[in-house]
Amino acid sequence: MNKKYNILICPLEWGLGHAGRIIPLAVRLRELGHNVFLGAGEKHLSFFKKETKGFSLIKFPGFNPRYSGFLPQYLVILAKVPSLIFHVIREHYRVKKIIRQYHINILISDNRFGLWNNEIVTVYLTHMLVIPMPKAFRFMEIAGMLLHRAVIKKYNYCFIPDLPGHLNISGRLSHTGKLPSNVRFIGILSRFTIQGMASCEEPGRFSHNTIIISGPPPQSEILQEKLSEIFIDRQPVTIILGGKPGGPAKEVRKGNIIWFNHLPAAAMKEIITGSDLVITRAGYTTIMELISLGCSGILIPTPGQTEQEYLAAFLSEKGWFTSVLQRDIDSSRFSVKTAISQRDEIISRSCKLFEESLTELLEDHKHST
Repeated sequence: MNKKYNILICPLEWGLGHAGRIIPLAVRLRELGHNVFLGAGEKHLSFFKKETKGFSLIKFPGFNPRYSGFLPQYLVILAKVPSLIFHVIREHYRVKKIIRQYHINILISDNRFGLWNNEIVTVYLTHMLVIPMPKAFRFMEIAGMLLHRAVIKKYNYCFIPDLPGHLNISGRLSHTGKLPSNVRFIGILSRFTIQGMASCEEPGRFSHNTIIISGPPPQSEILQEKLSEIFIDRQPVTIILGGKPGGPAKEVRKGNIIWFNHLPAAAMKEIITGSDLVITRAGYTTIMELISLGCSGILIPTPGQTEQEYLAAFLSEKGWFTSVLQRDIDSSRFSVKTAISQRDEIISRSCKLFEESLTELLEDHKHST
């Protein structure tokens, strides 16, 4: 009989994307018979309560630098490096108590630097081995990459939610230089795969566009206001998904816009796959979820967030998505439709890599005990 492990999974607090992409990991590990604990702050715990059932939730907030309405995000992060270092040290010691209290055997950290531990098997989940910088600061990327790899080496494994080789989603973010020996590509992650795959060719309840608002304020509010002005009197109806799990899920309508603070995965999937057009931020989790559904769309990167700016340009060059900068938003830019080639191959390879990586992880723990 296989041993049942206690597994703790902790997402980064920088938006709901990190919480969303650990759900398929958590669900699969539970299907394999293990006890799964989810550790996060209040907003992410609220999201988990609405999206999942049967998991033990632990209040364990991570670092959140907030966003600026005028400063690029990379400058905000640089300014808060001392605060980040303090938080990493504090959460490193706090997680030791959580491991003892809940008898944790395996810990999976989504981009939280301080959650390595020498007494158990630990996994670091990231899609960014390289943190992209603007051209003027490109020289800083090497230093950032070396520091990041020093963190990665503290963990037994580094899981990258992408594919190796040329058919990949993250480009140079995770395919630059020689990779650390503990890196494993695990395929794309999407909570929509739990309910099964769908295609954008499936009919929705009615003809509509979909706007997915993600990320913290004020940039999320700025984007919502800009798009609302364009779509409020435009046909067909536009559904805005607000990404606010703490608020009521009820439908609010104004003009030709229908607003939802939050919808569960099954309802969100139906709306997305039935859309004439999908407009969203260029967050990595959102991109993985759209690809899992076979749906393309228009990516609007958060201004100053270099990761999103790179991903939007990279995937636009592939022809999978269309990229529009927030400052260039106007009604004429929302009529282009693209398609995701090789989607079936991406899904097939992802499923294989996902199962292989989890098998190796669980076998590793078995041999280490």
